[in-house]
Amino acid sequence: MPNFDMDPYDGDENNYMHQEDDWDRDMLLDPAWEKQQRKTFTAWCNSHLRKAGTQIENIEEDFRDGLKLMLLLEVISGERLAKPERGKMRVHKISNVNKALHYITSKGVKLVSIGAEEIVDGNAKMTLGMIWTIILRFAIQDISVEETSAKEGLLLWCQRKTAPYKNVNIQNFHISWKDGLGFCALIHRHRPELIDYGKLRKDDPMTNLNTAFDVAEKYLDIPKMLDAEDIVSTLRPDEKAVMTYVSCYYHAFSGKQKAETAANRICKVLAVNQENEQLMEDYEKLASDLLEWIRRTIPWLENRAPENTMQAMQQKLEDFRDYRRQHKPPKVQEKCQLEINFNTLQTKLRLSNRPAFMPSEGKMVSDVSNAWGGLEGAEKGYEEWLLNEIRRLERLDHLAEKFRQKATIHEAWTEGKEEMLQARDFETASLSDIKALLKKHEAFESDLAAHQDRVEQIAAIAQELNELDYYDSPSVNARCQRICDQWDALGGLTQQRSEALQRTEKLLETIDQLYLEFAKRAAPFNNWMEGAMEDLQDTFIVHTIEEIQGLSTAHEQFKATLPEADKERGAILGIHNEIAKIVATYHVNMAGTNPYTTINPQEINAKWDKVRQLVPQRDQALIEEHARQQNNERLRRQFANQANVIGPWIQTKMEEIGRISIEMHGTLEDQLTHLRQYEKNIVNYKPKIDQLEGDHQLIQEALIFDNKHTNYTMEHIRVGWEQLLTTIARTINEIENQILTRDAKGISQDQMNEFRASFNHFDRVSSAGRPGNKARRGGKRCCGRVLWTCSDVSYTGIVCRGWMLLWIICSLHV
Repeated sequence: MPNFDMDPYDGDENNYMHQEDDWDRDMLLDPAWEKQQRKTFTAWCNSHLRKAGTQIENIEEDFRDGLKLMLLLEVISGERLAKPERGKMRVHKISNVNKALHYITSKGVKLVSIGAEEIVDGNAKMTLGMIWTIILRFAIQDISVEETSAKEGLLLWCQRKTAPYKNVNIQNFHISWKDGLGFCALIHRHRPELIDYGKLRKDDPMTNLNTAFDVAEKYLDIPKMLDAEDIVSTLRPDEKAVMTYVSCYYHAFSGKQKAETAANRICKVLAVNQENEQLMEDYEKLASDLLEWIRRTIPWLENRAPENTMQAMQQKLEDFRDYRRQHKPPKVQEKCQLEINFNTLQTKLRLSNRPAFMPSEGKMVSDVSNAWGGLEGAEKGYEEWLLNEIRRLERLDHLAEKFRQKATIHEAWTEGKEEMLQARDFETASLSDIKALLKKHEAFESDLAAHQDRVEQIAAIAQELNELDYYDSPSVNARCQRICDQWDALGGLTQQRSEALQRTEKLLETIDQLYLEFAKRAAPFNNWMEGAMEDLQDTFIVHTIEEIQGLSTAHEQFKATLPEADKERGAILGIHNEIAKIVATYHVNMAGTNPYTTINPQEINAKWDKVRQLVPQRDQALIEEHARQQNNERLRRQFANQANVIGPWIQTKMEEIGRISIEMHGTLEDQLTHLRQYEKNIVNYKPKIDQLEGDHQLIQEALIFDNKHTNYTMEHIRVGWEQLLTTIARTINEIENQILTRDAKGISQDQMNEFRASFNHFDRVSSAGRPGNKARRGGKRCCGRVLWTCSDVSYTGIVCRGWMLLWIICSLHV
């Protein structure tokens, strides 16, 4: 809250306002006071705004638009202010607040550092200052008691009203009200039926305060502006809040107070002299006792003998707290009572027109205040010394405990780390394992770097313990030194392991690359060798000399690739030798075999030897097969030469027999003789057939299944030969049957010739359109099996014509 002030209304008020101004600046530093002001000022405003049917919830927010602020001023003043702006813009809000501030200024109040912009912006401190200015002007300023006004008048009124009550000593508007008895006394003084004052206890402030607040709210229409918890828990309650709340009591009882004042004034005049004398005696005795107590207490408070243990310092602190709780509070009350008695006495003497009271030498209020100031100075110094010593010892204990905790955590973390860093697990690891170990080691290095701060903190704590003269510094230093030495050792081991892992990784990467290169080259080479072995061992089946020559050519081409293949084998084995060299040179412990292939140099050499062994075997097999195919070719040509002669010969003989059966000349006996001679010639051809059978037997033994040199097979020749023999035999049989028929029927040779001529003519005319004739005409163009089928037709025709001729002859003869 910014500073604010008011123009003086009179000399006393001017001094009061300046004191308020200075005191406000200090007050605003305490958040507890600001909280109390918020509640009290909000309740005070609502006690008036309820008359207009409204209220506020948040004091700095609800006055921002200026509308409720103007309404509050109208309610408490009974006057109408300028018409407010109803707009929602900032300029409208500032205009409304300015109207309210102008009205306050018009009532003779000078506002300092309170502007409309701060109120519109919701500045809490500015808003509270403005409300306090309004309370001063409209609720407190007009209070007047026995020629005093405003704050002094209100305070005096409270003192007068509570004077008869036990344990009530109103000297201010803050700590004098903490026990709640002051509020209860004001209510009981004016409305004794509302509170049973005799049952109240000074050591139960919460009950006292809540009783007063509840009764005031319920029966006196005074809103609850304070919280008992806030007053009790605050060392010094907010003066403005208390003053605002107490002013409500004044206004509630002011009417009745005026009547009581007039009645009591007469009584006071009668008893004043006696009371004054008694007050003087009480003052002297109380001042003497209080000064003696201060004289005895100050040396105890000035004792600064330090203690080395927290227990001893805590006992001193407990003694000081007992002094604060038990010994000092009664003396504070005595001092306050002394000042009250003195002020009361002086006031009474002044009102009675009597000389002012002059205490004995050294017992003036100022002397007591000075002695009390020395006491509080010594107390403050002693308290500061106690707190500093306790903080120092607490700091030492805290640092020692912190050192132990951090050291324990660090030692637990480092446990087993040296063994881990010295492990030689990477010597038998694979490349993937090495990479995993490297990542794990990198994570450990990060963890190690993160623990650097803890080690530094441990060293810093040990240094600070030494500087603060910690009693157990030797053990702390020894433990710190062990931790630092171990930390240095861990750093060295970490570097060594990192270098070893990186070196091993590079070696294994090199080996891995060689393994991969070996696998890339060994796999196709191995496949080539396996294919070569398969080809070299493959059982080939050929049927021609050209096929075996093709195989021989391919085999020669394969043999031409062997030198290049041997070079590739040497290169592959060289890769393996390079790996072995690296392993031997750098003492690498290889945990396994090549991860990229199962092929090894021994397998490659074994297969290569097998290939070299199979090549001459294949050469010999090809030579033997070539000789066999040459012999087969000779057999084919030998068979083809004979078959190509015998096949056409059989075909020619078949055609000749057909013509003989049709174009017969001479008698049947001549024809029979001619056919038997023809049959003899055919039978004489049998040795050539037998020779061809022998050649065919050789071909079958040689497993020859085709012959490109002829279209005739032995099966064709056999069928043709059998058909030829059958045809000539049946033709002879037909002639013999004709002779028997002729002789049996008595037909002449001329008749037989005539019948045969007629039949042949008929047969030529009718057979021209028969389908079988076309087949016979095409028979010469047929080869193989078709040839003998055509001959079959001719043979059948011959037989049919013979039998038909016999039938015709018999029919005509009958």
